[in-house]
Amino acid sequence: MANGKLIVICQSGGKFTSKDDSSLSYTDGDAHAMSVSKKTLFNEFKSEIAEMWKYDSDSMIIKYFLPNNKRTLITISSDKDIQRLFEFHEDSTSVDVYVMRRETVASDVSNMPSSRSIRTTVAEPVTPVDAPTAIKDIGQQSVTRSRKNNIMGLHQEVKEIGQQRVTRSQNNRIMGLHQEVKEIGRQRVTRSLNNRIMRLHQQFNSVHDFRDALRMYSIAHGFAYKFENNDRRRVTAKCKAEGCPWRVNASKLSTTQLFKIMKMNKIHTCGAGTDTANRPRATEKLVASIVMEKLRETPNYKPKEIVNDIRQDLGIEVPYSMAWRGIKIAKEDLQGSYEEAYNHLPWLCKKLVETNPGSVATLITRDDLSFHRMFIAFHASLYGFQSGCRPLLFLDTMPLQSRYQGELLTATTVDGNGEIFPVAFAIVDVVSDDNWNWFLVQLKSVLSTSQSITIVADRENGISESISKIFKDCYHGHCLHHLMESLKKDLEGACAREVISVIVARFYDAAYAPTLEGFKKCAKSIKDISPEAYEWILQSDPEHWANAFFKGARDNHVTSNIAEAFYSWVSKPPGLPITQIIDTMCRKMMEMINTRRVDSDQWSTRLTPSSEDKLQTETLKAHPLEVLSSSSSTFEVRDDLGTINVVNIDHYGCSCREWQILGLPCSHALAVLERMGKNIYDYCSKLLMTETYWLMYSESINPIPAADMPVNGDFSSVQLQRMSSYWIAMLLLSLNALDRSPYDYCFRYFTTDRCQFTYSESTHHVPNVDSPLQKELSQIAVAVNPPPNHCLPDRPKLKQTGAQDVVRHQLQCNRCKGVGHNKLTCK
Repeated sequence: MANGKLIVICQSGGKFTSKDDSSLSYTDGDAHAMSVSKKTLFNEFKSEIAEMWKYDSDSMIIKYFLPNNKRTLITISSDKDIQRLFEFHEDSTSVDVYVMRRETVASDVSNMPSSRSIRTTVAEPVTPVDAPTAIKDIGQQSVTRSRKNNIMGLHQEVKEIGQQRVTRSQNNRIMGLHQEVKEIGRQRVTRSLNNRIMRLHQQFNSVHDFRDALRMYSIAHGFAYKFENNDRRRVTAKCKAEGCPWRVNASKLSTTQLFKIMKMNKIHTCGAGTDTANRPRATEKLVASIVMEKLRETPNYKPKEIVNDIRQDLGIEVPYSMAWRGIKIAKEDLQGSYEEAYNHLPWLCKKLVETNPGSVATLITRDDLSFHRMFIAFHASLYGFQSGCRPLLFLDTMPLQSRYQGELLTATTVDGNGEIFPVAFAIVDVVSDDNWNWFLVQLKSVLSTSQSITIVADRENGISESISKIFKDCYHGHCLHHLMESLKKDLEGACAREVISVIVARFYDAAYAPTLEGFKKCAKSIKDISPEAYEWILQSDPEHWANAFFKGARDNHVTSNIAEAFYSWVSKPPGLPITQIIDTMCRKMMEMINTRRVDSDQWSTRLTPSSEDKLQTETLKAHPLEVLSSSSSTFEVRDDLGTINVVNIDHYGCSCREWQILGLPCSHALAVLERMGKNIYDYCSKLLMTETYWLMYSESINPIPAADMPVNGDFSSVQLQRMSSYWIAMLLLSLNALDRSPYDYCFRYFTTDRCQFTYSESTHHVPNVDSPLQKELSQIAVAVNPPPNHCLPDRPKLKQTGAQDVVRHQLQCNRCKGVGHNKLTCK
């Protein structure tokens, strides 16, 4: 390209033909030449072409080919497209541009096919009739009405034809839009590959980066190459075609790991991009480098999609197995190796405790050093549970979507606003009674509370025994979800599905009923439907799941899977290495705490928003209630139906038991407090106050630094950069929420004043004297192996049974009554 200008050869009037290799060629037509620069605007470019060919500028389509790609036509429709044209053809002196005219569709209605009613209407003469004559002549009135109906039918058909044309026009525009988007995607991929090597003296971080860039460059330009010299210090490659002068020479800069292009000849004489025999062959590393960026945006990128995209964008055939292996390599580069991740669990536990004082991280291995189980509890979670939560825990388990599978055991609670709050979690190789018992022992050791804890979990024998053994004074509430599944399973066959649905609804009503009378009423309704279901409910220990009998405080939560939304990502593909699972858990919890802290700063009510809404709802119900005094602290409250409830304000209780269950005064208690002129907020649970909520989220989870991660670890350079960027973004978000400057938290040695002070003195000669050597602390590296891969059970094989003697009905002839034949074959 001379003087920053490009010669554009405009061709029009010809046609495109397809070759055997799917490339396009343009034949016939005329050609004109013009010169454009990077400053040329699209409107000027289009106007000059329109004047050149005497075309209407609004009816033109301008397209061109990418370098070494005769399969895809790129549209020029804006100033940015002109800039891209220069970027793609920077090494060329001229470029071919193809000008085409849009085909316009005539909008004349008379040329469209018409129905019989239209032709009849147009052929009939219409006689003008005045109003008086039409009123007198009934026959003529009916004729006029018939003609009006025909005219309305004509307008309706014309309208339908117009709508059909509009629909076809919209479909054409949508198809064109899809084509443009597809071309932009190919254009972006080709530009990304082409920009890997662009100029002489370009530098790369290492020899591996240079080789990757060289591989991508060959794909973008459609040629294969071979190495003349390929080692750690020098790489020389040339075009594989015989006699082609393309060549590149790069070498390592002294005392650094940088690689620099020393010599490069960009000229090809082999027809690069058009010769299919000289195209580069696909490899696993090639596929991995291509799909790396795509996997960051779309983790569920399928091998079949990769095969199709590489075929369309680059014209290279990739087998399905190679695409699958390429995804595996790219994921290991982005996420780290699954096997190496287990080796860094000891380092991760140590750093987690160092960066978060007061936290607990325990790692247990088996005798063969394979992973067994791991327990983690952050100080911020433990402090939040002890300072702002009810003594209530929900235990649940979720499968990990990982190569070595595993299970996630979780212990969560709810805050004053009714949202889930993680307390601790463990990763185990398999769900078992032994692992549950170990998890509860670890959980008991980190919770320092004198109150009796309420635990909501499944009623399995292993968990129940461990809970009663470790948490001796606790209340064990059975998970209603697991009970419901057991009830449905036991009633299968005995009841219809519709009946089971009704029983399940009544079962939930019985569980939520706060009083004994309400429970008996719901249980009786179930007995009327199915006596078997009624007996099943009585034998399922209602004291562990029904509000009317349960003595613990579970805030009306009857299921243990309340944290499923927070942890659901662990059981969905793509699976992450175990260190990435822990890191993602840490990030999600840190983001949750920071977000809720910032949001709660805007609250102006004494109670949390959800509690305030519940209190206002109960206040409206309290207005029509009648309060009857019984003593100084005990009152009787009567509603419109005559039902009487007893309220004791000294014991914070009501006979309806809603005050005791929720921690908020019920409508009966609010009626009493309003009559006595008491402040209703003084009778609300302190755990529902906004101040308690602020105290609960006052501690933060600190990020785990990855700078001193061992070199042979599972974190790649790409992953370390991504982790560091995330934590820096979270830090800036926190400082912005606190109205603090990030410069106040920068290391003081990075300031300009400190830099000037550093270079204020001159250096002097230092004699060569012996200096004591610094002793490095020896660290014992503990190698942790992955757990045995418990493969999911396949479909059971069908058992082959021996041949059985089957008695078959013999044919009998209707003519001779003989056996073994019929009347058609009878002789």
